[in-house]
Amino acid sequence: MRSPDGSLVSDYEYEIPDELIARYPAPRRDGSRLFVLPRTGSAPSRHLGFADIVELFHPGDVLVVNESKVLPARLVGHKPTGARAEVFLMRPAPGSDDPLVWEALVRPGGKLKPGREVIIGEDLSVEILGGAPGGGRTVRLVTDLTVDEALDRHGHMPLPPYMGREDEPLDRERYQTVYARTAGSVAAPTAGLHFTPELLDSLTERGVMRAEVILHVGIGTFRPVETNDPAEHEMHHERYAVTSEAASIVNDAKRAGGRVWAVGTTAVRTLESAVNEAGEVVAGSDTTNLFLRPPAGPRVVDGLLTNFHLPRSTLLMLVSAFAGYDRTMSAYHEAIAEGYRFYSYGDAMALLP
Repeated sequence: MRSPDGSLVSDYEYEIPDELIARYPAPRRDGSRLFVLPRTGSAPSRHLGFADIVELFHPGDVLVVNESKVLPARLVGHKPTGARAEVFLMRPAPGSDDPLVWEALVRPGGKLKPGREVIIGEDLSVEILGGAPGGGRTVRLVTDLTVDEALDRHGHMPLPPYMGREDEPLDRERYQTVYARTAGSVAAPTAGLHFTPELLDSLTERGVMRAEVILHVGIGTFRPVETNDPAEHEMHHERYAVTSEAASIVNDAKRAGGRVWAVGTTAVRTLESAVNEAGEVVAGSDTTNLFLRPPAGPRVVDGLLTNFHLPRSTLLMLVSAFAGYDRTMSAYHEAIAEGYRFYSYGDAMALLP
């Protein structure tokens, strides 16, 4: 029997004590720990605080962040019978000019058929219109409010299931990056949760440039990989956008010998989806279902800031595409032994160029 080499999904299995799953954020955004792992070579890993991250950067480097903002997209209500029901808004319905028509996941799915209604509040209900891809529904918000007003008043932050709790008022702030600008995600680009305005200012003072891109995180980020052959896994499509300014910042830095650091797997997937055959990032907007995994590696991104990811996940495979399978899994076992906190509200990892 051969040793695991990262070619199968089952190779990315690991066990983690329940107490290392972070269910709440650290008291301070930059108060989390930072596992520093060189992508190549024989240098050992290091253990820092996230606030020490500035020392890892050189003047002329670029920090690429995903400025997508998380929608409080989970609506909790009841059917006219009084039975509990939920509607999880995913995205505005493609092809519809009505801003109140969305694609959504509903619960209980078997009973919320077209024509049914979910009552969220006195000023908001949801009408089920029909089916949608992936077992979802097309729904209409029945309200005199705008979508933003309705979600601000009634929406819940869509925390990942592994947190095992309902959202709380603190999550409105902490499950959102300080640079979030453009609403559209149903999960946070979690690597960016560690940054504070002061830390970003310190990087600027060091001569690090910043480029903002957008990738709206979809529900597929929560879905497990159900096949053992990664090539058979169908990645979800997510919307992304790269401005001309962001593309120029990245391309100019690369030409000048600077290093490109991606904050999170979403920034990686955006940049690696927008690169042309010459290795340059091209401005534009599109959807991507890029699945970056060994033995392929990144073409644009040099360094990666990320959190610790779920076993058997496409995100863990993406990290392995940067550092190699053996190095990545060894680092995960070391992080567990050192008591690092895992997943969305957990500690961070820096993969050094």
